[in-house]
Amino acid sequence: MCGRFALTATPDQTSTFMGLDDVEAFPERYNIAPTQPIMMVLSGAPKAPGSNRSDRTSMLVRWGLIPAWVKDTRQFPLLINARSESAVEKASFRTAMRHRRTLVPASGFYEWRQMGSRTRQAYWVRPKDGGIVAFAGLMETYADPGGSEMDTGAIMTTTANADIAHIHDRMPVVIHPGDFSRWLDCRGQEPRAVAELLRPVEEGFFEAIPVSDLVNKVANTGPEIQERFVTSVQDATEQRPAKPARRKPDGDDADQMSLF
Repeated sequence: MCGRFALTATPDQTSTFMGLDDVEAFPERYNIAPTQPIMMVLSGAPKAPGSNRSDRTSMLVRWGLIPAWVKDTRQFPLLINARSESAVEKASFRTAMRHRRTLVPASGFYEWRQMGSRTRQAYWVRPKDGGIVAFAGLMETYADPGGSEMDTGAIMTTTANADIAHIHDRMPVVIHPGDFSRWLDCRGQEPRAVAELLRPVEEGFFEAIPVSDLVNKVANTGPEIQERFVTSVQDATEQRPAKPARRKPDGDDADQMSLF
């Protein structure tokens, strides 16, 4: 699944990667959580012939999709993720899969590995080569009984690849830049035409870095939550230079016990 992620790239870096003309200034966000605003990129109005302007637009939506048919949001679960294998069949996501597919720019995401009945280890999962990644997303505009509207969205997930499977069995769907236009083209590409994009990203794309439990608290929003955290004696040993082997003493001392 994907329950926390980050976007720490600059607006210029984000707009260039996503193929946008520009985006409004925004701060670095190290710990984006459900119900908070997230950036989504979607296909806009077709550009005029000869125009150099992008036909993509960005908007902020509430992370947690609410289908248009929901009557009482208090009785409806928070849909932050949509399983790619069944989204086109689910009433909650079927319409968005056909009409409102989006991209979610990110610098990476967080995942937790269950280490015991009460212990979980957090990981910061980022592209091994750095930069920005785009997750597949879905958007719905929800109108409450009072008439006010709210744009909402979910991040799509798929089976984890070998880089992530030891941490969790699910991961966000990654859409590569060469496939942005196909994924966003809801007018010309039906869900079945883009189903092949909903697969685990290739092995070696991500690296998983163990981090402290600071990320567990939404109030912690600084870069320190992405710092590597030594999780065990073995990890500590791997990060320290090996000590030179001690020479065995000669003579009678060779059979004596040593404290070193």
